[in-house]
Amino acid sequence: MRFSKLLIPTLKEAPKDAVLPSHIYLVRGGFIYQVASGVYDFLPLGKKVLDKVKTIIKEELDNAGCQEVQLGFVTPTELWKKSGRYEKYGAELLRFKDRKSNEFVLGPTHEEMMVELAKQFVNSYKQLPLNLYQINLKFRDEARPRFGLMRGREFIMKDGYSFHDSHEDMVREFNLMEETYRKIFTRMGLDFRVVEADSGAIGGEGSKEFMVLADSGEDTIVVCDGCDYAANIEAAKRKTPDSQAEAPEALLNRFRTPDIKTIEDLSEFFSVDPYYLIKTVAKKALYDEGKSEIILFFLRGSDELQEVKATNSVGANELIDVSEEELEAAGLVPGFMGPVELIRNAKVLEDTPPFHEEIAHPNIKKVFDETLKNASHMICGANEKDYHIVGANLTNLKDLHFADIAQTKEGDQCAKCGGKLKFTKGIEVGHIFQLGTRYSEPLKAEFLDQNGKNRPFIMGTYGIGVSRLLAAIIEQHHDEKGSIWPVPVAPFEVVVIIGNIKDEQQKEVGEKIYNDLKSKGVDVLLDDRKERFGFKMKDFELIGIPYAVVIGKKLADGCVELIERSTLNRKDVMVDDIVNSVIESMQ
Repeated sequence: MRFSKLLIPTLKEAPKDAVLPSHIYLVRGGFIYQVASGVYDFLPLGKKVLDKVKTIIKEELDNAGCQEVQLGFVTPTELWKKSGRYEKYGAELLRFKDRKSNEFVLGPTHEEMMVELAKQFVNSYKQLPLNLYQINLKFRDEARPRFGLMRGREFIMKDGYSFHDSHEDMVREFNLMEETYRKIFTRMGLDFRVVEADSGAIGGEGSKEFMVLADSGEDTIVVCDGCDYAANIEAAKRKTPDSQAEAPEALLNRFRTPDIKTIEDLSEFFSVDPYYLIKTVAKKALYDEGKSEIILFFLRGSDELQEVKATNSVGANELIDVSEEELEAAGLVPGFMGPVELIRNAKVLEDTPPFHEEIAHPNIKKVFDETLKNASHMICGANEKDYHIVGANLTNLKDLHFADIAQTKEGDQCAKCGGKLKFTKGIEVGHIFQLGTRYSEPLKAEFLDQNGKNRPFIMGTYGIGVSRLLAAIIEQHHDEKGSIWPVPVAPFEVVVIIGNIKDEQQKEVGEKIYNDLKSKGVDVLLDDRKERFGFKMKDFELIGIPYAVVIGKKLADGCVELIERSTLNRKDVMVDDIVNSVIESMQ
């Protein structure tokens, strides 16, 4: 290809709303063009990179036995209602009606559509296992689309779905897809981690995310310094923490604590480590069909609530804050809430008003963090203004709902090896799920097993953010001058730059090197523009082509320059040796 014939509208200035290097360089380098909030056109350079990314994905998936299909972008609403996701997905799901008032959605993901496909054509265990995938357009109506391709409304995604006759076979495919994804991202030159993750709106029994390590990443990843453990902050687990601080000694009593409402004040008031305080967090859980309820979450005062874990613990779609007025109307006392079942047998001090039985049983759902199992010597709110309970003991209480709802902290011990956990940032580029029968049961997608009985498909699902990968690659591969594309995904592998297009000898040598590289199968661009040499070099650095061959003044000595974009190191190479030198450098 010749630069003079290509549409590559490079820009000197960055877009006003661009803050990430990937957003800046993809726009400035002429890869993409914004047409609406969160919607981008791919220009020739961007389309070339996109196609190379797709090719790597397709090659590895096909090698793993997957089959490619292409489903409709528009999905009938009835399928989403049958699966139970129509309400659960929220405002990001774009709903609309056609001229005949039939309801549809723009697919943000295609579990329902792929299940419907399998339901129509797969009816026997003899046809299983089956792994179908597509690389297709998606749409999520993001409230705040930002960061270019990183968080757009319209995007390109690879989504795959596997169908099995047993849980064991689904796990086998899940592990195969993990290995396949590792090959895909390694071929793209990415430094990534596979992390345990929350399944979110997709649902299922377990999932893993593939995170490209980058300071600009939106996701916080918890990693261990002693082993290979890694998890998204929303799913991270830790070894049950302990405290070296002395536990408070007290008989079970209600204790007057005037205007002491925070964990910090309570810790100071009793001179007690927050580990021995019970923190109460009230939230309103939102469910399908507009249902809601107040939930009390209890955890140690040294911990913070992890809202995704808390949401999952009660099967809610979302947790929102509760006003003090709503708490009071529910029989709760803001600032003094606690698991008040503890005070039924509490001794009454002489200056303490009598305990009222109804205080102990407000009709509120309660969830206790796992670290509170068998906790003793605790201090908690009495659900009574200006009173707390000391000497609280959860050991003998029955029918408490325990769940992992605490936020993992830096410095916590790894549950796998005991090493220290630390935080880093990552960009999610892939996510795989063990779905089980999450979609096949409600959609009545079944097959006949070996005994002739109808059974729902056991499923897995596997996604890759294809267009997002372009941004993730640049976030990891750039400098202050522009992008630095790894060879396998670069728009071109080499650019031949003719320093002075008016110099006939430079032009002739440039054309020969260009054609010789093409004949060797190298993806090469010839910069034959009538522009200043400095201008051409700035475009080379901005666009990020891995190598440049510069034909300039050194041609008088029979030499050209070979420049590596990642280091900007230059070396002189004899004209007759340049083709082999380029190929060796690329390898």
